[in-house]
Formats: sequence, C-alpha cells, structure tokens
Amino acid sequence: MACRSIHGAMTLLALGNLCAILSDTLIKWHGEGQPVFQFILIRLVFATALLAPLIPASNVDWIFRLSWLHALRAHISVAGIFCMFIALTHLPLATANALFYAAPVMVMLLAVTSLGERTTRFSVLTVLSGFTGILLILRPLDFSWYGISGLGAAAALSCNAVLVKKIPKKQSTAQSLFLMHFYAVPTALILMLIEDADWHWEILYPAMASSVLIVGYNATVLFAYMEVSANKITSAEYTGLIWAAGLGWLWFQEVPGAWFFSGSVLIIGPIVLLSISEHRTAALDDRLARKQVPQSSKNRDYYPGSINDLGAGEASQDA
Repeated sequence: MACRSIHGAMTLLALGNLCAILSDTLIKWHGEGQPVFQFILIRLVFATALLAPLIPASNVDWIFRLSWLHALRAHISVAGIFCMFIALTHLPLATANALFYAAPVMVMLLAVTSLGERTTRFSVLTVLSGFTGILLILRPLDFSWYGISGLGAAAALSCNAVLVKKIPKKQSTAQSLFLMHFYAVPTALILMLIEDADWHWEILYPAMASSVLIVGYNATVLFAYMEVSANKITSAEYTGLIWAAGLGWLWFQEVPGAWFFSGSVLIIGPIVLLSISEHRTAALDDRLARKQVPQSSKNRDYYPGSINDLGAGEASQDA
C-alpha cells in the first residue's frame, strides 16, 4: 500500500508539473508583445473566482487574520509573475525553467538566514553547486536582463515558500491561496492602469487557461503532499524540467545545449540526492520504530491496536 501511494503521489506531482509547464508554454506562445499586467490581472481574477467556491461562506473572520502576511505574499507573487513572464517570452522554455528551479537552492539560504534553521555540509555543497549551475546556464558573457528576470521569479517563489511557515496551521491551503490571489488583484489593476496599454482581447483565453493550469498544479501538489511525506516524493517535482525541454523542442524547436544540461545537473542533482538521503533516513527511522513495538509489548495479552494492525507473520504467530 505504501509503495503504491508513493508512486501515485509522484505521478500526481509529475502531472502537476506538466500543468505548470503547459501554463508556461501558453505564456511563451501568446505573451510576446502583449501587455504584461493585463495578462497578470486576468490570471489573478480568474484564479480568485476558481478558488472562491472552495471557501466556506459561514465564517469570514479568517479573511482578516494576518492580512499583512497574505498581502506581502500577494505583492511578491505579482513581482514573481512579472519576472516569469519576461523570462518565458525572451528565453528558451527549458532555460527559463532551469532558472526557476533555482528556487529550492534559495529556500535553503533563506531558511538559514531568516528562520535560523541549521545547515549541513551537504546543504552548503548543494547551494554552491546550484549557483554554479546557474552561472553555467546564464554564462556571464551572454548575461542579460531576461536571465535576471528568471532568477527574480525564483527569488519570489523562494520568499513565498519561506513565508508559508508563518501562516497558521488552522488556515487551509485553499484559504491561503485565495487570499494571496485576492490581495494581489488591486495591485495588478493599478499596475495595468499605469501600463496604459490598449485592451488585448486575444490574451483573455490564454490567461484564463494559464490560471486553470496553475490552480491544477497547486491542487496536485496539495493532494500529493497530503498523501505522502515530502521527503519521499519531492524529487518528482523536477520532472518539470523534462517536460520543459520536451515541449520546448516540440512546440518552439528549441534544442537545449551542453551548457543547459550541465547547469541543470548541478542545480537539480544535489537536491535530488538530498531528497533520497532524507527518504532513506526516514525509512530507517520507521523500521527502527517498528522493531521497538514488539519489544515494549512482550506480554502477549496486550496488542498495540487491532489484529489488522499487525503484519501477516506476526498475526499467524499470535494465532
């Protein structure tokens, strides 16, 4: 059962990342030359409308709890979407996504500097390897504002990931997502008015489709991490880079080069190894905990739960 649930959760994450890459593909396909903040406003409004039915109407007090935190995450999100839009419309799809995947590396740095979390030697090597990979992908000689935009999107993702730690556990994921989009709408509207561009109806459906795909991605992540511990399945998140390389090749005839592959390995490789190491440590702890149960209950008249909680071998011995 555990094995099947892990495989199912990893499949969900892989499908969720496909949704996210399809959203990126829509932005790259329809976004070039279009007013950025019109696209962002449509996407935010439609996402808010999609999430609204999931929110209970009986109690609205939670809307005003930690409103400053959700407003902060909302403004960071708007900045991140803007940077993502610029990167996707000017860089190859796979290259832009490789830069977005620098977010976990930045999360490690922020967790140490802002949350006071302890680091390990392997974590430090992961950070150094990740930033070396970023340099390989960007290549200082070809460095541009579009590459900086990709890193800006990753920085926004990492900041919001760290700020999640401050959200009360009583507040559901749907509520948090709704509030982040809800508080972002006024800012996007003001920026759209400042942009002062003619209304482009042709971006309406791509922006709405992008919104549906991103909400779908968030839903798959929610269900996957509810089913299985994060350290067992987080490596499946990096299937997104495979989807990006494949769709970039099929849709835009973009062929990633050696710099891209080398940098991607340096960014993702250590994080995947770290995830595998954590998974093995957790599995070892689980096995040790199971072995300690029979030792603490040598009295055969006592069972730690029903007979269905015992393994088949233990049940036959007790019979």
